[in-house]
Amino acid sequence: MTSLPEKTERALGLVIDLDTCVGCHACVVACKGWNTEQYGAPLSDMDAYGAAPEGSFLNRIHTFEVTPDAGPVAVVHFPKSCLHCTDAPCVTVCPTGASYKRVEDGIVLVNESDCIGCGLCAWACPYGAREMDAAEGVMKKCTLCVDRIYNDNLPEEDRVPACVRTCPAGARHFGDLADPESAVSQLVAARDGMDLMPEQGTAPVNKYLPPRPKADQAPDGEIDVLAPLLEPVAEPGGFLGWLDRALGRL
Repeated sequence: MTSLPEKTERALGLVIDLDTCVGCHACVVACKGWNTEQYGAPLSDMDAYGAAPEGSFLNRIHTFEVTPDAGPVAVVHFPKSCLHCTDAPCVTVCPTGASYKRVEDGIVLVNESDCIGCGLCAWACPYGAREMDAAEGVMKKCTLCVDRIYNDNLPEEDRVPACVRTCPAGARHFGDLADPESAVSQLVAARDGMDLMPEQGTAPVNKYLPPRPKADQAPDGEIDVLAPLLEPVAEPGGFLGWLDRALGRL
C-alpha cells in the first residue's frame, strides 16, 4: 500500500463557483482534448459512434434542479473531478503504489506503468473521480494539468489547468490553498467555500463556492414571467414613428 506524506509544501487545487458556472461543458471538452494529446495520453474512447459508446472523462458536469424553502426552483451546474484530497483513500488503498500524492504540491497522480487496473482506487474514492481507461487497462484521473502549470514554454496565463483556462464564465480558479494569502484562499474565505461531502473525512483540497441568493427575486418567491409583455409599449418617434403612422393609414 502507498502511504501519504505527513505534509505537503503546497496544496494546489481548484475553487469552483457554483453561482457562476453555466453548465456549458467547455471545461469537459478542454480537459478531454488536453489529456488525449498530452500527459497520460491517450484518454481513449471505445466505440465512440456506435450503439454502446464508452469513454474516459476526467471532468464531468452534473446538473440539478434545486427547490429552495422559498423562491423559484433553481438550476445548479455541478462540475466534478478529482479533489486531490489531503487524506486521499485512493492512495492508501493502492496495492502497487501507482497512486501517490506529491510532497511538493499535493497533487494526486497515477504512475500508469505501475497500475494494474485493479480498480481498488475507484472503489475507495467517495466522489467517483477515478476513470478506467478501457483501451489502456489502467486508471486515470485529473492531474491538474501538471504538464501545463510547470511548463515554462507556455505564456504565464496558460500555466493553469486547461479547464480553468477555457472557462468562459470565470467559474474556475486555480492556486495554492495552503497559502492563506493566495487569491483562491481569500475567495474561499470571502464566499464561505465548502468541502464536498466533508463527512467522508478526506479533507479535499478543491473547494466549492455556494450559489448566492438572487437579489431580484420577488419577496413572496413568485415571479410574474408575463409582466414584461403586459407593460405598455411607447410610441416610436422620429422617422420610424412617421413610417408607422403612414402605414397605419393604408
